[in-house]
Amino acid sequence: MDAAERKDILSRYMDHSRRFEAVAQRRTSSGAGEVIPFAAPLKELEQEPTARELEVLQLISEGLVNREIGHRLFLSEETVKSHVRHLLAKLHARSRAHAVAVGFRRSLIA
Repeated sequence: MDAAERKDILSRYMDHSRRFEAVAQRRTSSGAGEVIPFAAPLKELEQEPTARELEVLQLISEGLVNREIGHRLFLSEETVKSHVRHLLAKLHARSRAHAVAVGFRRSLIA
């Protein structure tokens, strides 16, 4: 990428930023909308994940699939699937990625 391309990208970014700020200012001054907070308050979990489920969650966060998790923890793939199902239910997560996000937000995994 040469200097002219960088300058063009920066110029478009600055233009977009100015337009965004102008729209945001109009919205807040007219009372047209409210700002929704990014982080929703955390609800208490009805049931905490077990130590084994947290191990599975940690390995999911490292990108392992059920088969690999099973090999690592000396479990069958079906047992890993069961742990994942329980994790999703306990964390109120819609997917494995969502479960990992919830785990990080709740400091259940590092």
